Amino acid sequence: MAVPNIQKLRVGAYIIGQKLRGNSRYPLVLMLEPLFRCNLACSGCGKIDYEDAILNRRLSVKECLDAVDECGAPVVSIPGGEPLLHHEIVQIVEGIVARKKFVYLCTNALLLEKRLERFRPSPYLTFSVHLDGLGAVHDEAVNQSGVFVQAVAAIKAARDRGFRVNVNCTLFNQMTAEQLASYFDFVTEELGVEGITISPGFAYERAPDQDHFLTRQKTKQLFRDVFKLNTGKKWRFSQSSLFLDYLAGNQSYACTPWGNPTRNIFGWQRPCYLLGEGYAASFQELMDETEWEKYGTGNYEKCADCMVHCGYEPTAVDDTVAHPLKAMMVALKGVRTEGAMAEEISLAAQRPAEFTFEETVAEFSSVQDRPEKRSDAA
Repeated sequence: MAVPNIQKLRVGAYIIGQKLRGNSRYPLVLMLEPLFRCNLACSGCGKIDYEDAILNRRLSVKECLDAVDECGAPVVSIPGGEPLLHHEIVQIVEGIVARKKFVYLCTNALLLEKRLERFRPSPYLTFSVHLDGLGAVHDEAVNQSGVFVQAVAAIKAARDRGFRVNVNCTLFNQMTAEQLASYFDFVTEELGVEGITISPGFAYERAPDQDHFLTRQKTKQLFRDVFKLNTGKKWRFSQSSLFLDYLAGNQSYACTPWGNPTRNIFGWQRPCYLLGEGYAASFQELMDETEWEKYGTGNYEKCADCMVHCGYEPTAVDDTVAHPLKAMMVALKGVRTEGAMAEEISLAAQRPAEFTFEETVAEFSSVQDRPEKRSDAA
């Protein structure tokens, strides 16, 4: 797996420490969203459909660093929106790096090449460039032509300056296995990225395009088909071998929603990065008072087809620590692409979806509009 040894060791030590203290629920990656505003409008995105009053809000540097300290996770992912639109993103990143946390700054790369000189290369900083395929496939996914060319140029420029760079690819039904294999070849061999973060897209209820999300069965078959094509090629993934094995249908995992808690302009999002069904005022409140058993595949209709990394990678990492030999065998032999798939979680007892987006946003917008609750950088 394409993760530096220093990161493997520190994250591994963190997990072992949590287990020795008897903690069954602990964060692995903090999803820190300092803003929702973006300079693209991707058809599968459910993060930017807000009124301007909300899109114009920002978390301050202090709020961001307080969230890092409060959560304590060893890794911080900064999605959005587009984080490079935040005027204080450099200070936010520098503050996290100073705490020796591993930062993945997620970006569509439209502004990356212009902003590179503001950042300093560090083993703790990775630019994670959103790239959903090659050429026209990516441009169609983001609804804007020319973005792929700009992203590729920015990746090369960042690598030339000594930055860690990976790509993150969200899969819908936009690529065949052959196209996906060509994409893996390109980013690994031509771009030389450190790793690939891959995940099926989540069916956000407010995403403009609802026709191209993958079901669980289609996701598993797609990954089996693409891994069959990896004959000796050195594709590098920024994910555990067991998560990749899970995507190909060889592991039966329950979601670990608290593994990647989210802090955004509304607070600590319940229950996860993908579902906004209420907010907690503090990380401890999120952990203690969220009804976790109500969510996840088999428990909730909205989670039925979810196989996204922010919920299932923490489960796979926990399994890796518990069963290192199993993980090592998958890493050495590769993901199994033939034979029966692991038993699927039954959906028979799942509760029906609740559509509370409007009420939740209205409630927390009104709270934060009070002078004593307003963000420092609103």
